[in-house]
Amino acid sequence: MPTINTDKVCFIVVKARELESEDSGVEADASNPTDDHFVSVLTEEAFDTVRAEIASFIEAMDEEEQAELVALAWVGRGDFSGDEWETALTEARARHEGPTSAYLLGQPLLSAHLESGLGEFGESCTLFAADRQ
Repeated sequence: MPTINTDKVCFIVVKARELESEDSGVEADASNPTDDHFVSVLTEEAFDTVRAEIASFIEAMDEEEQAELVALAWVGRGDFSGDEWETALTEARARHEGPTSAYLLGQPLLSAHLESGLGEFGESCTLFAADRQ
């Protein structure tokens, strides 16, 4: 069972959702932002600060928390079951190379994987989201 603080995981889930909502297909043009309903504001550059916030949050974690975060994402995407937690955690420790944030932010469905991983252990981000409103 993971020992990482659920609130830390949920913070990453919420921020990752912001990144996943980015509209990468829209490019700014010579149009007036008001006339085009500010659609050009929703470009990848608008999410650089969110990406940097997630990256620095993950990199500020200790190595054990980072390994648990990776293992939790793996459980959530189905690479391991909740019953295989110790195996997933051992693999996460063994495979660690480079920044953990870069690895995790490279996963397109990071928020869903982490939430699903939490669900395997009877945890969720529902209360976390309610507390933040």
